[in-house]
Amino acid sequence: MVALFKLEINVFEEQKRQFTDAARMAGQLGLLSFSSGNLSWRVSEEAALLTASKSWLGELSEEQVTLCRISDGAIIEGSAATVESKFHLGILNARADVNTVLHFQSPFATALCCRKDEQIDFNLIPEIPFYIGEIGWVDFFMPGSDTLAGAVIEVMKKHNMAMLRNHGQVTVGKGLKDAMQRAGFFEMTCRTIILNGDNVRVLPDWAVEQLRACAKV
Repeated sequence: MVALFKLEINVFEEQKRQFTDAARMAGQLGLLSFSSGNLSWRVSEEAALLTASKSWLGELSEEQVTLCRISDGAIIEGSAATVESKFHLGILNARADVNTVLHFQSPFATALCCRKDEQIDFNLIPEIPFYIGEIGWVDFFMPGSDTLAGAVIEVMKKHNMAMLRNHGQVTVGKGLKDAMQRAGFFEMTCRTIILNGDNVRVLPDWAVEQLRACAKV
């Protein structure tokens, strides 16, 4: 494994430590509950770390980390990966600019993804158009299914955040903290939307356009 994927033992162990630290951070930030959520992180051109099946992200140990080949999901080291590994690896395959994929289920964002009215303007604060951009939507499909994976991958080709109807959220980042930040800003925005109800005020269109333009520079 080490020779094939050019991962020195000491570097690989440090990567696993960083990965588990980030997973626990997701729990500390209130982005998930119990066994919900999963995480992946590209650690070389060929391989990625993923949370193991049935693991609790907020209490993840290094023994619950799986190393998989990105191209086909083959396990290089560890036990079976998360049931959602197909869309994690699919996103990493589709987007060279992304190294981290986080599937989370934060309370207020999940409340909104279960709402009948899906015409939601999330542009309340500058961080949404600047760090996240337009929010994608994915219909409900069974967790772990090829159909769900295909739908998530397709949406995430053009978005940095997706709402999975009646399920949760998916976001990406260049690094672990980048993905956590996007998830945190999004949950904060969803909380603001719910707490304000009909009294919510969004950013003007010109501000959204300028902030998105600045993010691309």
